[in-house]
Formats: sequence, C-alpha cells, structure tokens
Amino acid sequence: MKIAGIILLILGLIGLIVFGVQAINNSETFSFLGLDIGVSSANWTPVILSALVTIVGVVLMASRKK
Repeated sequence: MKIAGIILLILGLIGLIVFGVQAINNSETFSFLGLDIGVSSANWTPVILSALVTIVGVVLMASRKK
C-alpha cells in the first residue's frame, strides 16, 4: 500500500502542477472604471481531481499495513 500511495502522490502532484498552470493561464482580464478585473474561464475539475488523488496518496502512504 505504501508504494501505491507514493505513486498516487507523485501523479497527483504532477497533475496539480500541470492542470493548475493551465487553469491559471486560462483567464481573461478587462478594464472597468480604471481597474483591471480578471475572470477565470478555466475548467477546475482536473485540478480538484488531482488534489483528491494527492490526498489519497498521502493517506495510503501514511497508513501502516497490519
């Protein structure tokens, strides 16, 4: 279980980085009354799923085989 946890942790972190950068770069800005306002049009589902995979990986890695 510990090896599976490490693998899930690594895959989750890679997914968080890749999809997080894509989501941050996928935003639009416009000017309103002299202020720059940013609107995100990104799909956050892959980022959330990557975070869940990372959490599951940490739990599996921390759990001990009995």
